Parts: sequence; C-alpha cells; structure tokens
Amino acid sequence: MRPLSIDFRALPEELRPGLAEIAAERPARFKAGKDAVLVCFAKISSRTGRLTVHANRGGVEVRYARLVDAFRALGRLLGMDDPAKAAFEETARFDLLGAMVDVSRNGVLRPETAKLLLRRFALMGLNTLLLYSEDTYEVPDEPFFGYLRGRYSNAELRALDAYAATLGIEMFPCIQTLGHLEQILQWPAYAKLKDAGGVLIAGDEATYALLEKMIRTASAPFRSKRIHIGMDEAHGIGTGGYKQKFGEKDPFVILNSHLDRVRKICQSLGLKPMIWSDMYFRLGSKSHDYYDKDWSITPEIVARIPKDVQLVYWDYYHLEQSFYEEWIERHRKLGSEPLMAGGVWTWNHLWAALPFSFATTEACLRACKVKGLREAFATMWGDDGMECDVLSALPGAQFFAEHGYADRVDQKLLRENFRGSCDGDFDAWCQASELDSVPGIAHPERNSNNLSKLLLWSDPFYSPLDPHTNKLKLNAHYATLAKTLVKFAKAKNGGLFVARLNYPAQIAKVLSIKFGLREKLHQAVRRKDRKKAKALLNEIAVLRSETEKLWKIHRTMWLATYKPYGWEVIEQRYGGLQARLETLAERLKAFAAGKLDTIEELAEPLVPIFPFDDPAQIPNINHDRLKTPSFIK
Repeated sequence: MRPLSIDFRALPEELRPGLAEIAAERPARFKAGKDAVLVCFAKISSRTGRLTVHANRGGVEVRYARLVDAFRALGRLLGMDDPAKAAFEETARFDLLGAMVDVSRNGVLRPETAKLLLRRFALMGLNTLLLYSEDTYEVPDEPFFGYLRGRYSNAELRALDAYAATLGIEMFPCIQTLGHLEQILQWPAYAKLKDAGGVLIAGDEATYALLEKMIRTASAPFRSKRIHIGMDEAHGIGTGGYKQKFGEKDPFVILNSHLDRVRKICQSLGLKPMIWSDMYFRLGSKSHDYYDKDWSITPEIVARIPKDVQLVYWDYYHLEQSFYEEWIERHRKLGSEPLMAGGVWTWNHLWAALPFSFATTEACLRACKVKGLREAFATMWGDDGMECDVLSALPGAQFFAEHGYADRVDQKLLRENFRGSCDGDFDAWCQASELDSVPGIAHPERNSNNLSKLLLWSDPFYSPLDPHTNKLKLNAHYATLAKTLVKFAKAKNGGLFVARLNYPAQIAKVLSIKFGLREKLHQAVRRKDRKKAKALLNEIAVLRSETEKLWKIHRTMWLATYKPYGWEVIEQRYGGLQARLETLAERLKAFAAGKLDTIEELAEPLVPIFPFDDPAQIPNINHDRLKTPSFIK
C-alpha cells in the first residue's frame, strides 16, 4: 500500500490538528518519498455533507464540505492499495450520523481510548459521539455520583470535546433524568428521591434541584447545545415514593409534567433536549410494549407532548425495513421529527454480534433513507457488565457509516474502508463473532444469541442449558476458531489492534474444552465409571489453566481500554468460575479414588428449560442466571 504525503503548509487550518493526530498514530502510512501519493485538501461550499476525490498534479485532491467529510475521504484513501488512482465522490445521506458508547455499565472508557475511537469514527465519516452516562460524571457537592465507578471529571470531558472538534465530531451529553438511576438511588443520601426501582420521584422540588445541578454540570464541558436527557424505561413510575407523596395519578400525566419541568431547566441553560421515546409508546400499550402495533394514545395527550423536545426512536431488534418505516411515521404523528438510534450489539455479549447488527442496521438505515430521516446514531450498550470488547463493534460502526454515504453498502468498499479507518481485516474481526454464530444456528444474521457467554459462565456442576445446546456438538468448531483467530492475531500485517483477537481466540479455546463437559461427568458418575472420572480430571486441569489465561488476557485488555473501576465485577465472575472448577476437581478426584459413592449435583439428570428444540431460540441470558439455578443475584 502506497503511503500518503501531506503538505501541512498548504493544508486548511481546520484540518491540521486532527490530521496530525491521525498521522502520528500511523506514521508508516504518512511519509514523503518517491512512492508517496501527494494529497491536497480544499474546502467547498455545500448545503449538505459532500466530498470528491480526483487526480491532481501527480497526486490527488480532496474537496470537502464538512470537516468530517475530509476525514472520511482520508479514510477511503488509506484503505486503497494505490490511492493515486482514486476517483470518487459521495454525498452524505444524514446530517447527524454517529455513535453512542455506554460508559455506565462498568466500562468507563479511558480518555485515550475515547480519542482512539474518535479517530476511527472520523475516518469512517461519523460526525457525532455520545458517552452514555447515568452517573459517571462529576456533580459538585454530590460525592456519590460515580462514586468508586470511574466518573469523568469536567476537565476530561472538556478535553475530549475539544479533541472531537478537531476531527469534525460533535459531542454532547447523554444522561438520565428520570429512570435508570439505580446507581445513585442505591445510596442512603438519595433515598428520599426514589419512586420505584431506579426512578426518581417526579414532581418533588428536591428532584428538580438535583436535576438542575446534573444538567448544568453534564452540559458544561461541551460546546454543543444539544443534550440527551434519557427518560426511557421508567418502569413503575408513580407507583412507589410518588404515590406515597402525591397519591395515584395517570402515568402519562406524571411523565408529561416531569418532562415539562426538565425541559424548562434545559431552556434556562440554552440547551436543546432530546429523550428516548419508548415511554410514550409503552404507556399507550396494554402490554407496555414499545413495539405494540395496537398502541394508541389520545389526541389530547399528543397535544401535550412538547414539540421542542426531540424524540429518539431506538430500535435494534427488527429485521424488516417496513417495521422501521411504520414506526418512523408513528413518531412523526407525535408532532416532531425523530432521531433514529440503531445499534451494534455489544451488550450481553463477549464479542459484538456482528451478523445480526449488520442485518438490523441494513433494515433500519434503508428505512431512514426512504423516509427522509436525517439524523441517526448507533448505540453500543454495555448491559450486564460490558464483558464485550468495545473495539469489536468497529466493523458494525463502519457498516453504519457506509449507509451514511450511499444508497446501499458495497461489500468490497466496506472492507477496503475498514482497512483505511481501522487498519484491520474486516473479515477477521467478523469471524470472531463465530463465538455465537455457530454451526446449527442456520441464520446467525437473524439471531442475537449470546451462546458463548452462556457456555463460559454456566456453572460446571449444573450447566442447565445443556439439554438445549449439547446437540450442537461444538468442540471442534471452537477448537478450529481458536486456531484461526490466533493466526489472525499474529499476522504481521494485521494492523494496529490485531492482538485484541487473542481475547476471542482464548474464549474459543476455553469453550472447546468446557462444551459438553457436564454431560461427560454426568455419564461417568451415573455409571460409576471411576476410570473415566480419572481421565476427566485431566480435562478439568487443562480447562482451569486455559480459563486462567483467559482471565489474564481479558484483564490486560480491560485495564488498557477502560478505567480500572468496574473490572471487579468481571473478575469476580472469573474467580467464581475458577473456584467452582477447583471444587469440581476435588470432588471428582475423591469419586475417582472411591472416597465418594456419587456426586449428587452431577448425578442429577437435566431437563429442558424452554419449550422448544431449536438452540437458535435460546434467549439472551444474564450472568446471574447462569451461575446458579437458584434465583439469587
């Protein structure tokens, strides 16, 4: 691949800081010499995002409308074998196209990791980044905000905002102002502000005093006047502390009244708020379902929904373009133009569920373009502890970005552009998703299962999902996947982050041993086959050793990616698994030696949990339901 030569003396001033950061990260791709391709940049006037690249005096000229368009063009050039032959133009299909990264479920990105993502996103052509923060930002005189959870300082966020601006990326706060506030409401200091679960008491003056302080602080580091104030999934609103204080009221009335108060706080600070839209849809559904086709609310309620608060339609579940089109129109009937929030499935997984992410993004963004929606971002949630490597989402982010500059995604160009923006092999990163996209699941692009997580954390004595998964026979699949990913991880031309593939490789290696182990143990104990039990002790010893390696690989990666806070949650999972494997080894050793007549837990037969035979139907399950059959969190 030919390097690029940039004449910084002739470079537009606005491009210099960001381009210098990218060039410093990849010095081999930016250097002068006879093989280098000279790249020149020129600003053009355009009402929408636009870029053109064509040959010019022995090099190429990039003409761009927005700062991010220049970086998008640069990302494309970096992915080409011979950028001197570049000739293309693109027009942005969206005015806002970005990503939202969850920094509230243990994984609080180190500022340097956030900057790394900003550089990747700029080269993709994404122009917005939100850091979803329930409590992980400092609030003056509120020491329990982000307490021992790695909260960002005002200075850290201000520095990130300034850095993003040099790359043409807008950042703005993404917080919560009603529900999803379990992290602060767990503390006695906020007990009087709790309605039900993680929901604040609406209507209470003390609530609005706190919210004013939260909104003022959260917005202060950012130059943008936008703010996402959350308000999704406020389950039980009005049923707890609110009911005791104010009596029973219609949840619609409570929600609208609360939104009006928070909206006025935003207005007083010159901010333009947006909220997740699901509560308006849930409250209009008899089943409290966000996607209920029988949903209806009265014209009187619609009239009371403030039109200067943007609704964010989040949906990363549906595979039919027609569904997204219908729900976009339903949002518009509420009186304003929505913002679309799709998703790259990082949550509740060990590696991003990329096939399903591509399928839902395809349906979602094609619908947005058909309906003329101009704003969209991809969410990357961290539910159940953020065990997933956030960088595993990068192919999904690239796919999202490609939709932002074309009617349809060109698969060859997608891979080329990923090489340019992320210095990586698109297919290698996608192959790691075979941790979940396994043989026996016919259409992984239609399935968001987290099978590898279920298999990893399932208690080795019980493995309650075995009746559903054993028929898959996955030992050979995982052994082959481990070898393939290790080979990718060692590739000399694999790129900046290729070593991260050691993480999914080691997961696959552990699963190649652990899969089906409980069934073999069960048979040995039931048949009182002490010779077989002794042989299985060797397998358990190897499994314990490989699990320890996985824990250390994951720990190294985590501490380099996130602040250390939150790792204790994941580490306790590894510790629990290792302790159970040690106990298993001790009890099996005693059985093999004839000191135990049986091992009760292993002798007990398992029964199917779900009323189906197809493993593809197994739902996503959290860690707390895998570590024990008892309903104890």
